[in-house]
Amino acid sequence: MKYQSQAVAKYYFIAAIALFVGQILFGLIMGLQYVMGDFLFPEIPFNVARMVHTNLLIVWLLFGFMGSAYYLVPEEAETELFSPKLALIMFWVFLAAGVLTILGYLMVPYATLADITGNSLLPTMGREFLEQPTITKIGIVVVALAFLFNIGMTALKGRKTVITLVLLIGLLGLAVFFLFSFYNPINLVKDKFYWWWVVHLWVEGVWELILGAILAFVLIKTTGVDREVIEKWLYIIIAMSLITGIIGTGHHYYWIGTPRYWQWWGSIFSAMEPIPFFMMTIFAFNMVNQRRRNHPNQAAVLWALGTSVMAFLGAGVWGFMHTLAPVNYYTHGTQITAAHGHLAFFGAYVMIVLTMISYAMPMLRGREAANSNKSQVVEMWSFWLMTVSMVFITLFLTGAGIAQVYLQRYSDTPQAFMVVQEKLATFYWMREVAGVVFLIGLITYISSFFVGGKEAEEIA
Repeated sequence: MKYQSQAVAKYYFIAAIALFVGQILFGLIMGLQYVMGDFLFPEIPFNVARMVHTNLLIVWLLFGFMGSAYYLVPEEAETELFSPKLALIMFWVFLAAGVLTILGYLMVPYATLADITGNSLLPTMGREFLEQPTITKIGIVVVALAFLFNIGMTALKGRKTVITLVLLIGLLGLAVFFLFSFYNPINLVKDKFYWWWVVHLWVEGVWELILGAILAFVLIKTTGVDREVIEKWLYIIIAMSLITGIIGTGHHYYWIGTPRYWQWWGSIFSAMEPIPFFMMTIFAFNMVNQRRRNHPNQAAVLWALGTSVMAFLGAGVWGFMHTLAPVNYYTHGTQITAAHGHLAFFGAYVMIVLTMISYAMPMLRGREAANSNKSQVVEMWSFWLMTVSMVFITLFLTGAGIAQVYLQRYSDTPQAFMVVQEKLATFYWMREVAGVVFLIGLITYISSFFVGGKEAEEIA
């Protein structure tokens, strides 16, 4: 850790991992409810477990992005953070808002929660992934503005780099597109049209810039490759990400009442979306192969390489599988979608946050460059446990999705939804077992930071 103010990132990283554990626990609850419909009912109904699972995913990733920025920007700008105190205040505000919102989901009926949080004054609730009460959404905007001000002022007063610029554009886009969560038109077509401006343009647009910037930062630090080489790659990757991601929004417009031309625009440009992820994979492996030194934190290097590969598979390959309009006609809203969503989120965003935590946390805890070899061995085990189990979760959901498409939508004698779901129970049980292994991997990851704590790392 070169700058004292980078220490604020530690709070964000710890909160992110704690919320990540909560997200996985609720994922396992949902998985059991697929095969045991009355599990934890009425205490935690399926719709509530789903809200908590998806909302925790979003919140903990935002904590991870913020922590990454608070660590990365001072080092890139070669100056202390503009206001560490503001960063800490906003941390507690965001954490309190997040925890209170989750408790609200669990303890209060959703309609009552809407009444007591002022949804009637500015209706924003009730939409998938954007279920947060209006007051929580306002809190998120306040936190985001304070965060952007803090990061922006830090960047302005210090050295300007391509990585900082790309990260800032991504973070600014994240904040701007979230504002569409406040627009809740009565017309359902308009509602869905602009709803994707948050959901799609986050994960298949501006978040990719954040991913690229963090990956480039870690690779510079761990490989010693010239900054100019990495920055040229970064420019090409983000250009392709934005071109394909923005117009590729059209693959969500196929069947919601929008004009027919979106079937062409959406199909063509979303079919190109795997390209930047493939480029990212080549980029990461090239940089590691060209490295000028062997960094002692080999666990972070493993996470960085894993991020590029799994992001390509999840967001690229599994996204392409059902992005063309004639295919999407049958697969839309099936377990194929769930398979793509799980692997894409894990590969692109979960893994990049874990990469940054793996790289930065040892130094935030007072070590020179990395955890001990014993600790890194445990961490690498966690990498393989989580990655392999997520691959199996994806394969089981893909199998369920293919069977669902055929039995429910494609065959000459289509069967009812619930009849089909009953026939998919074996896939769901296997998915649940893989989910338990994933949780074991996450616990292993956390435990790695407490293994061999006093042993010195091997400095290359």
